Amino acid sequence: MPAAASPARADTRLSVLTGVGPALREKLAARGLSTLQDLWLHLPRSYEDRTAVTPIRLLQPGVAAQVEGRVEAVERGFRYRPMLRVALSDEGRGTLVLRFFHFRAAQVAQFAVGARVRAYGTPRPGQFGLEIVHPSYQVLGGEVALGETLDPVYPAIEGIGPASLRKLVLQALQRLPDEATLELLPQALRRALHLPSLREAILTLHMPPRDADVAALQSGLHPAQRRLALEELLAHQLGLRRQRLALQAEGTRALRGDEKLVAKLKKSLPFALTKAQARVYAQLREDLRQPRPMLRLVQGDVGSGKTVVAAMAALLAVADGRQAALMAPTELLAEQHLNNLRGWLEPLGLRVCWLAGKVTGKARAQALQDVASGAAQVVVGTHALMQEGVDFHDLALAIVDEQHRFGVHQRLALRDKGKGSVPHQLVMTATPIPRTLAMSAYADLDVSAIDELPPGRTPVTTIALAAERRPELVERIRAACAEGRQAYWVCTIIDESEEVVAQAAQSTFEALQAALPGVRVALVHGRMKAAEKQATMRAFKQGEVGLLVATTVIEVGVDVPNASLMVIENAERLGLAQLHQLRGRVGRGSAASSCVLLYQSPLSAMARERLDTLRQTNDGFAIAEKDLQLRGPGELLGTRQTGLAAFRMADLTRDADLLPQVHALADRLLAEAPQLADRIVDRWIGGAARFAAA
Repeated sequence: MPAAASPARADTRLSVLTGVGPALREKLAARGLSTLQDLWLHLPRSYEDRTAVTPIRLLQPGVAAQVEGRVEAVERGFRYRPMLRVALSDEGRGTLVLRFFHFRAAQVAQFAVGARVRAYGTPRPGQFGLEIVHPSYQVLGGEVALGETLDPVYPAIEGIGPASLRKLVLQALQRLPDEATLELLPQALRRALHLPSLREAILTLHMPPRDADVAALQSGLHPAQRRLALEELLAHQLGLRRQRLALQAEGTRALRGDEKLVAKLKKSLPFALTKAQARVYAQLREDLRQPRPMLRLVQGDVGSGKTVVAAMAALLAVADGRQAALMAPTELLAEQHLNNLRGWLEPLGLRVCWLAGKVTGKARAQALQDVASGAAQVVVGTHALMQEGVDFHDLALAIVDEQHRFGVHQRLALRDKGKGSVPHQLVMTATPIPRTLAMSAYADLDVSAIDELPPGRTPVTTIALAAERRPELVERIRAACAEGRQAYWVCTIIDESEEVVAQAAQSTFEALQAALPGVRVALVHGRMKAAEKQATMRAFKQGEVGLLVATTVIEVGVDVPNASLMVIENAERLGLAQLHQLRGRVGRGSAASSCVLLYQSPLSAMARERLDTLRQTNDGFAIAEKDLQLRGPGELLGTRQTGLAAFRMADLTRDADLLPQVHALADRLLAEAPQLADRIVDRWIGGAARFAAA
């Protein structure tokens, strides 16, 4: 434990520390480190055990260790590039080579034959037995004591060396307040979970004692880490809940219109609602009848029928003489929604308005006028809906599709379009969200799941093929198209690139055109003009195109029941959720459908696990859980979800078992000690909490 300086407040600026001038302060601030508390919570990413010396003969390849010995020989070479090799031997008659590729003349001089050296690193098999490349080391003069604690290894900060950073953290720890000042969690909870106090946890993580459980520390399961993870998860939970409470406290106008329009829509549909769709609609109807804004996330697998449920909710707004808006992230997906809603709602006598970036001139002026006057009861568009100059007559319901593709400010902007009344919010996603992620990242939303596919949807058979078997696949497409069926061929990049081992869409399109002279092949990708893209998609939907070569632009929103074969090129490059979304484009009709995952050998272990998971199940929720396990929450949510997955200590996969206690404690603190809740949020999130629930 460091010798205590006078304890300081958590928000004390780092300029109080010795050696922190303007230049160093700027480098620290670039990494978000401005106060003492920021340094207390700048936690090590791993540890080095320099508390003991391992005999050279007991070293194991791949296991980091500290050794001590005398220099037996030094060899300096320049055959291909500068290289320095130092042979060390200890009294146990073991020999180890230290190898350096970057070194100075002064370093070479240090390694005199007979000098005693202590080195730390990870041994690996080399030309002459085990070697350590670029170890950290010190040349010993007299007796030098071994470390008392494990050495922390901090996340690197540009322009600040590891030793300097350690000294700064040590200085900050000297100003750590006492337990009574620092502690915010109830003692009973800590005792029940066998967790230390915050002060004890922070000191343990920065300076683990010699007998600390290194395996637990490296895996994030040490009680000190669990203690911090619990409070951090609690802070995020409280931040989101507080946003929800603040929004709902504003109140809104309840929608109490009759359901005649909904009944008419249900009667006109060529299919019956599934039980899951009926259940989720009932939840939406109940929410919309309350005098507080609805905040609900509806998740459902590809093709589960979320759009029709959203349309029914929109009709409840229209029945009250008000408006509904649906916003989608791409024009392709927005136009798909437009076509569906026009097909369902215009026969009921309603006006569905289209507002996207490509709507210009007189058409745009007319659309804006219809939205502002209320002539358009339902408005569909992209982020163009949120731009200045788009004024709604009376927006009652804001529907956001695939919301993780929008930045948080964009959702706030659409919410602000409700004049004098906060609109109800319905968020939809076709990416099933694992329960643990939904409990944490969407704590401001009630979550509903449409967990049942409509009857008539055929399960998709999924196989993985090495890229060498492309010719067989081309023959299979020829046969499918000859029988009147259609196929997709998905590529992961548009142009050829030397850096990426992937077949570009353009060259694949040309190759397939040449290989399939009797089949009409078309190409669609994100760089095409919108009109050209829409025309190609329309031709494919109408059966004029047999094979559509596309980039992942078709991941969401394309519905072609006759397409029964999907080929995904370089499938090993995509995440599980994205592969599952793409696969969902087939199996929409009655024909048996297949998805072929074409991969480049050799496969990494993670890529193999991803492809195996897809082959084994079509269950989007099971796939989402696996994706969370493999990739972590940050990638699943998307980097734009500011403040949600950027945890310093917590890991949603590893710490999922803490979530029930976190939820219960969040409820209790918000009800009984809101000021304490504010302090916890401020410690871990600060200003980011404002947008965390947007």
